Amino acid sequence: MGGSIRRASVTPVKDVRLAGWGLTPHVKTQVASPLEGEVSGHLLRSQRAIARGLGRAYGDSAVCAEGVTLVSSSFDSISQVIDGRVVVGAGVSLDVLLREVIPQGWFVPVTPGTRFVSIGGAIAADIHGKNHHHDGSFGAYVDWIEMILADGMTVRTSPSDHSELFWATVGGMGLTGMIIRASVRLLPIETSSIDVLTTRHRDLDELMEVMTERDKSHRYTVAWVDTLASGASFGRSVLMAGEHASPAALAKRSRTTPLEHDPRVRIGVPQHASVKLVHSGTVRLFNEFWYRRSPRRPKSSVDSFSQFFYPLDGVRDWNRLYGRLGFVQYQFVVPDHQSELVRDFIKLMSTRRIPAFLSVLKRFGSSSSGWMSFPISGWTLAVDIPADSDNLGSLLDDFDDRVAAAGGRVYLAKDSRLRASILRSMYPRLDEFQQLRHKIDPRGVFASHQSRRLGL
Repeated sequence: MGGSIRRASVTPVKDVRLAGWGLTPHVKTQVASPLEGEVSGHLLRSQRAIARGLGRAYGDSAVCAEGVTLVSSSFDSISQVIDGRVVVGAGVSLDVLLREVIPQGWFVPVTPGTRFVSIGGAIAADIHGKNHHHDGSFGAYVDWIEMILADGMTVRTSPSDHSELFWATVGGMGLTGMIIRASVRLLPIETSSIDVLTTRHRDLDELMEVMTERDKSHRYTVAWVDTLASGASFGRSVLMAGEHASPAALAKRSRTTPLEHDPRVRIGVPQHASVKLVHSGTVRLFNEFWYRRSPRRPKSSVDSFSQFFYPLDGVRDWNRLYGRLGFVQYQFVVPDHQSELVRDFIKLMSTRRIPAFLSVLKRFGSSSSGWMSFPISGWTLAVDIPADSDNLGSLLDDFDDRVAAAGGRVYLAKDSRLRASILRSMYPRLDEFQQLRHKIDPRGVFASHQSRRLGL
């Protein structure tokens, strides 16, 4: 493929027990934070390795059991923005990148619900946001990726150069190599504010009908759904639709600083919190409060980008609200003609009284190009479920079968419990992905706890 091999020195490693954002499972691993020239040394000396950014993958995809987890924090460079493009180190967070580019009139083209994800993680998970129906996923805006392969060689890949490796890497969960840096196309903005239309909906049918129409007129749409509500209120929800605001939409006092960047963390959960605060009682109270505080009639507002995109980032370490046993985020997507499965899953949650502090519904546009990317055209629902919920494993296993039969899939960046036997029916390009991996990494050096569990 061409490229160069870096020197084979290594940074020290330490033994730890590490988990993803869902705090389950905890996996024994070695951790190192290598400089770029030290990565090849770790790869040549280790039986297995996987890259890790900021640890916001929910499950076990960014931790290596019986090997070394390579943290990308030293890959922290950001170039000047030239013609709307920026070269970013894999360890740079969206938070740091936004602080750099927003004052210059740019925004990231795709963002998930947290700004604390790394560029490398954004590519490896091919992240999506509230605008997939309009703009697609993150990988569509990557011009090239520079990465270190299992043999220590550095290679640059793009949609036109080593394209198979490129599209196997976009959404490939870090299993093709360690991403070092990438060139990303940015979105021009006039202000850092978002023009938001908020509407309250009495049930799921009304929400899905209105959301389908909102997608035609708004770049960003997302809905919160009350998964505990039943009867006439089943699926009651709040829909938010947004566009990047123009200067004319701002209050007069804000027009002098239209590109202000001031995200804040308002509160934090204690590091050693052991009390589980998310249960059916607290979630029911929260859902009632959240629904009632939403406007009875459509309401337009101008919000900061952090309010609209990253509301949970205002609570530091909010994952600890679930207690020491953690939680599972279950996110699936089904085609439009199988949208009844969204209703069926919410019905399961409501009937079994399973508390979900976060339940988010979005619509996807065209399928992403990454071989193992999650988005396909249709509806996607993401719910956070306490890991100690009764019979959770069997419930999700059964629903996995229904999702797969409907032509849908489960998001690997959120997964910690999917069965290997069902993966191929969800991801039809899995065979190609595995063949390419065997070609460039015959020793199987790049492996996560998830990849070994699923036979990726």
